[in-house]
Amino acid sequence: MSYSTPPAAGRFRRELSYLLRGLPVGIVAFTVAVTGFALGLGTLVIVGGIPVLAGTLRAARGMARVERRELEALPGRPLPPHHYRTTGGTGFGRVVRSLAEPQSWRDLAHMVLALPLRVAGFCLAVVWTVGGVGGVLFVAWGWALPRGEGHQGLLELMTGNDSYAGEAVFMTAVGALLLATSVPVVRGMVALNRSLAGVLLTNRTAAHRAAVATAPTRTATAAAGTAGTTATAGADATTGTAGADATTGADATTGFAGTDATVPVPAPATV
Repeated sequence: MSYSTPPAAGRFRRELSYLLRGLPVGIVAFTVAVTGFALGLGTLVIVGGIPVLAGTLRAARGMARVERRELEALPGRPLPPHHYRTTGGTGFGRVVRSLAEPQSWRDLAHMVLALPLRVAGFCLAVVWTVGGVGGVLFVAWGWALPRGEGHQGLLELMTGNDSYAGEAVFMTAVGALLLATSVPVVRGMVALNRSLAGVLLTNRTAAHRAAVATAPTRTATAAAGTAGTTATAGADATTGTAGADATTGADATTGFAGTDATVPVPAPATV
């Protein structure tokens, strides 16, 4: 699969969208992971917990697939490889064996540990974008704020100056600073999420071992296919040559015979 680096403006919008929707996604993932694990572990003694745990791991695997795809698309480069063991068998035995798949448990751990990062990312994204725009446009709405004896703006809390003009200048400067630094802040939070995914949702060592283990099988299959193709081609070539020779010989023989048979015999002279 090929990846291309998205444009800077489009990339920022996608990263901001990722952080904003990350909070509800993280809450759902955390709830499913904790509830499924607790319910499955609590009912494990009556065997009913095994399907619950297997279903929770299956859900974690699906959410990990979506997370990898999103984190790879944002910067336009892939994450390290991962590997899931093949679960053999059928029926209840297959369900039991699926609980021994280590990458699925790593996916489940990511669903739990990613929630704090998602909360922080959502808060910072809102403050640095919405707060920045609100600060820059303070002169457009700041006049509507109630101003009385009990009202204290941010500037007054910091310096004791209760001037509206001073507060407007201060809030505009703060908003401009937030907007100017919003891109590196948003990108940094996405990078933290990508780092956590790189630790839990990938496993370069397991993927390499699986590739090494399956390499002899793939090599043998390719060699067998090549040998079969060569043998078929050789047989076709040999058969075709023999047939051509036989046909040519038959045509030559027939040609000579036909020529001899069609030579006219002169009639005896009549006196």
